[in-house]
Amino acid sequence: MTTYPAISDSLDRQTSQQFYIDGRWVHPAIAASLPVIDPATEQVVAQVARGSAEDVERAVAAARAAFAGWSATPVAARAQVLGKIHALILERTEQLAQALCLEMGAAIGFARAMQVPLAAEHVRVARDVLSSYRFQTVERGTAIEREPIGVCGLITPWNWPLYQITAKVAPAIAAGCTVVLKPSELSPLSALLFAQLVHDAGLPPGVFNLVNGSGAEVGAAMAAHPDIDMISITGSNRAGALVAQAAAPTVKRVTQELGGKSPNVLLPDADFAKAVPLGVMSAFRNVGQSCSAPTRMIVPKDRLAEVEALAAATANALIVGDPQSQDTQLGPIANQAQFDRVQAMIQVGLDEGARLVCGGPGRVAGFATGFYTRPTVFSEVASAMRIAQEEIFGPVLCILAYESVDQAVAIANDTVYGLGAHVQGRDLQLARAVASRIRAGQVHLNHPAWNPMAPFGGYKRSGNGREYGVQGFEEYLETKAIIGFGE
Repeated sequence: MTTYPAISDSLDRQTSQQFYIDGRWVHPAIAASLPVIDPATEQVVAQVARGSAEDVERAVAAARAAFAGWSATPVAARAQVLGKIHALILERTEQLAQALCLEMGAAIGFARAMQVPLAAEHVRVARDVLSSYRFQTVERGTAIEREPIGVCGLITPWNWPLYQITAKVAPAIAAGCTVVLKPSELSPLSALLFAQLVHDAGLPPGVFNLVNGSGAEVGAAMAAHPDIDMISITGSNRAGALVAQAAAPTVKRVTQELGGKSPNVLLPDADFAKAVPLGVMSAFRNVGQSCSAPTRMIVPKDRLAEVEALAAATANALIVGDPQSQDTQLGPIANQAQFDRVQAMIQVGLDEGARLVCGGPGRVAGFATGFYTRPTVFSEVASAMRIAQEEIFGPVLCILAYESVDQAVAIANDTVYGLGAHVQGRDLQLARAVASRIRAGQVHLNHPAWNPMAPFGGYKRSGNGREYGVQGFEEYLETKAIIGFGE
């Protein structure tokens, strides 16, 4: 067995420049590398191989060759391998959490408690769905069969690196597909650890393949490749559109989980003392770097001052700092480009005339280096403002006021996005009615517990297709009707 030497249990901050293709670690076709930057220090901490179209070709060939055998593997055997992957993720939580802390600045406590365990849950759910799924049903003489779609190209983002990998890889291989993964070049270390983990779990060669590199090179080659049957991408709207365009000539399936500007509607009867702090914490989770973060808090106009005070108190109490500290709640923004974007959008908010409640531009006091951003709350935000329309992807909350529930719904829907939404209110019937009127793929009522079985995906420009649970599993299946099958 080949052992990946790049990242030891102590994370020695070195990587060997290799890809995982056809069950082994291999060198790239062309020697080239990409730096990995620690956002807490702004220093290069690793180098990873930079892939090319030739590397994609090798990975796709391996996946294609493995497809016939893996798709015919009994359900019980596939479920067993998924169970081993799940167990190894939990067993290696600390190593994975340290990688996430290093590559994207995730606070170590958050990485241990959320980023890694939730990633493991996607694997468990895929195993459980597979174990009970009916791949064939017969009605009135016609059989409906669900079959694996084939070779899947999976493109994952930098903000939830491991979580998004398992959300795609687990249901794909559970369904009987083989995969080629391109993780974000900005946070690739956890992906390399995952590849070794999959190898150690005994997944057959060629079922899972990993090629690092840029979207322009590796992602584009995957999207256009005629032997890839499906592309699943989580990323920006721009990246999603480019992938869809590149995939169009080969008429492959494309599923996209893209941007969001999620509303959080506080109904007049909500418990504001509870709902506002929870809303701020939800918006700023993962330093606001979540596509479904509820960054537009929509509140009754006559409660605006109360909401501002509660939001400011919550934001100002957040501990921003060294992600290796157990006390830290928010580490740095994950990379330089995103830090610059967040800073620019905070200034846009000021220029547009929104009222700064707390935070603002500039680094957190005491940090001359590192992409540390001040948790920022704007009030008196108009729906037409850029800060209310554009995804900022940082710890920036916009408070918008309404005078009627109908207006609140209109504000919630006044966006090109439709990924997630939140509704708070004691009258559950009213909250349900409002939720049904919001054009979004997932709506949370009164901050419920996360449900890994609940389908997740977008309306409008937030994408198409679904992830998680049964619906996410079915994205990797084709439907065949056999007429005259008999009873």
